[in-house]
Amino acid sequence: MRAVKGRDTKPEMWVRRYLFAHGFRYRLNVRCLPGKPDIVLKKYKTVVFVNGCFWHGHEDCQLYRLPQTNVDFWKAKIERNRARDLKDEILLRSMGWHVIVIWECELRTKVKREQTLASLAYTLNHIYLLNHGAKPYADQESSFSIAAEDPAG
Repeated sequence: MRAVKGRDTKPEMWVRRYLFAHGFRYRLNVRCLPGKPDIVLKKYKTVVFVNGCFWHGHEDCQLYRLPQTNVDFWKAKIERNRARDLKDEILLRSMGWHVIVIWECELRTKVKREQTLASLAYTLNHIYLLNHGAKPYADQESSFSIAAEDPAG
């Protein structure tokens, strides 16, 4: 178990490199937040957890299988991890943070990884616009005037 890394894992590095290359700036493993999120984007009021499918018990995933030996121990361990993750997510949301969880299996293949990371960037941009008062297109006025025109007509 000593060989298992808790930070700077390959999936986490993929996410971090993508975010940095696309202009997103972040902090790592901020201790003052519940759960010590992997990536914290303060400007977007968003935290990102990059979870391993086995350690966090990703349901219906081929990467999550309990070991054949010491099954009771592993079942209890994974359930404790899930309960802790849920508690941390609830605390973060109550503090006003957006929580995004990216699973290891979503980054396995190159095509799936590109889709997941593009979706992450889209979500962060959407959050930014919502947080900074941008109105969706449907809510904006239907008639636009040029600055030189008299709006009264």
